Amino acid sequence: MERLNENWITENHIDFEYKKYLLLAYLQHVSERFTETKLYPALGELVQHYRNLVSLRDQKKNLFDSFPEKLTQADLNQFKLVYEKLSQDDNLMLEIESIIEFSIPQFQHYLSEGKKIYDLIESKINIFPVGIMPIHYDAGYLFLKSGKGRETRVYEYQLTIFEGSEERYRAISLQYVTSYEKSLGNTYENIKHELLLFNRNLPNPATYAIETELILPIEETLLPLAKRSLVKFISITNGGMTH
Repeated sequence: MERLNENWITENHIDFEYKKYLLLAYLQHVSERFTETKLYPALGELVQHYRNLVSLRDQKKNLFDSFPEKLTQADLNQFKLVYEKLSQDDNLMLEIESIIEFSIPQFQHYLSEGKKIYDLIESKINIFPVGIMPIHYDAGYLFLKSGKGRETRVYEYQLTIFEGSEERYRAISLQYVTSYEKSLGNTYENIKHELLLFNRNLPNPATYAIETELILPIEETLLPLAKRSLVKFISITNGGMTH
């Protein structure tokens, strides 16, 4: 099962065994993707499903806590009053609660596995600027090279800043341009110079190279990690601000 719908718990037949089957089938697919070192979109989906589950669990608790109570017992010797909720869970809510309580640890486990793979790959990624860097670095080129081959994939990147209620968020988009064969006679600096001749819209573009000796799936792993690594690198090297 490749995908798990966002509202998988409440859609169709609400039954613990049925939902458990759906979940385990989906997580088996996630496990297979991780074995192939294909992190995305599975890792992002896991994060969203986990957040939804925790939110649903907390909302249910808040809803239940908001119901009024009635006094059922008074122990005057111990000065204790015993209350019970006027609204008790029906069978449907109990079933949903069972599904949630079973599912959260499952997602936590696979999130942990995915993060281990992510952290390992991230530790094997080397990123550095190419040539003279301009004042503005919200647009430019990214050179991407993996394995021991010479192929260097060139992407044009664009950074965008979003203002949140409490902080600023960065989003990055990549557009594939072309590929070059890097060699002793065709360095990153030479590739950058050739790009300048063909694209006058970026007269002095910020240019970064990302290298890893690992052979990774491009779309499912290397590109998503490269995007995050580039945003992090630019943030750190430029004091956390963009021009």
